Amino acid sequence: MIHVYPSDSRHFVDRGWLKSHASFSFGDYFDPHNTSFGVMRVMNDDTVAGGEGFGPHPHCDMEIVSVVLAGAIRHQDSLGHTVETKAGGIQRMTAGSGVVHAEYNASASEPMRILQLWFMPDERGREPSFETCGFREEELTDRLVPVVSREGGPGQVSIHQDLTLCLGRPRAGRELVFRQEPGRLIYLFVIDGELKANGVELERGDAARISHTPELTLASRTDSYVMLIDLPGEETVQ
Repeated sequence: MIHVYPSDSRHFVDRGWLKSHASFSFGDYFDPHNTSFGVMRVMNDDTVAGGEGFGPHPHCDMEIVSVVLAGAIRHQDSLGHTVETKAGGIQRMTAGSGVVHAEYNASASEPMRILQLWFMPDERGREPSFETCGFREEELTDRLVPVVSREGGPGQVSIHQDLTLCLGRPRAGRELVFRQEPGRLIYLFVIDGELKANGVELERGDAARISHTPELTLASRTDSYVMLIDLPGEETVQ
């Protein structure tokens, strides 16, 4: 089953310095019918003006992933990390038992675009931690490349949940096929371009929440950029 969420169905916030599209309930926006998809809680598509950002704020018991699409993000936290991650980079923060962090656009003049995703952890009260990695965008051509996974590895950050986040850049006319075990979920987001997911048309900014679909074929109509997340079918948090 493929349930499409068009780009314009997202909740949009314009604060001048921040332009944000929220795919799930977030902040002042609450829809009781749109709070999660499996263990996934947040998917915000944020563009932040130069010199701006999110000041220090606390988190606990959440796995927070940032995918940097343009510009660079500067992360600071109460664990002592100060890290800049450029486009083509991934950050993962385990909030665990509690952490305070801040995120800023590392440039004083150029905008930054990130996808920020929150997932429930597989266990509450973990020790907070932070990790970052980078990838070369040419490696994504006509492939789905894991950049976040439970195990981690070269070019990946690890995460405390049974999920894998992949990025891919199928060229026009190409197909990518993704297979997973029965009973799992897929979250698909079109960062750029146009494609069909098992025949269902999707465009830039559209998302699909997919279940009962162990094989998914992505047929790209244009040069496209996609994020695909393989998720557990049941929420299991200890």
